[in-house]
Amino acid sequence: MIFTYNKEHVGDVLMVIVKDSKGAKLDYERKGNVSRVFLEKNGETVAWNIFEVSSLIAIDGVGQVTLSDEDVAKLNAELTKEGFSEQLENDPSPKFVVGQIKETVAHPDSDHLNICQVQISDDKTVQIVAGAPNAAVGLKTIVALPGAMMPNGSLIFPGALRGEKSFGMMCSPRELALPNAPQKRGIIELDDTAVVGEAFNPAKHWKG
Repeated sequence: MIFTYNKEHVGDVLMVIVKDSKGAKLDYERKGNVSRVFLEKNGETVAWNIFEVSSLIAIDGVGQVTLSDEDVAKLNAELTKEGFSEQLENDPSPKFVVGQIKETVAHPDSDHLNICQVQISDDKTVQIVAGAPNAAVGLKTIVALPGAMMPNGSLIFPGALRGEKSFGMMCSPRELALPNAPQKRGIIELDDTAVVGEAFNPAKHWKG
């Protein structure tokens, strides 16, 4: 679940993205200051728009924002008040973390993609399909996990590349909009002191 807010360009509206619509036809229903966006074919919710949200909670930041459990409880109370039965689920865990490549194998249906097993915490490894030329076993890099919004506004969801499942994206400095990022392909290379699982901090992890 992705919370996004940009008062200057969108207005006082919190956009809550629940799942990837994958370009399917959408419809919506609005009750009061709450609008539910759903798939036309089956009614499944893909997003919420909560208008005049500053009357409910204080939001700090632009783009993807992190809300407290108390904030989300207030939003859920608003949904219930307007007659919606669904509830928002909060996940305040970091969506950009240090990861380390533990294994790579060539994609069976591509001459440039690799299927990588990437450790993202002490007890979790995820599969990520990547085309970065510098992806190699042992490399530490920054991983955008499902639920992340990239600086250009694109969203990270679980997916598949040429039939192989992928649960995130290893990021280049340019994709992270880092200052003086090289304008070439390749994921960010961290030094060995970076700790797997820690949240991405540009001041700490980038010396461009």
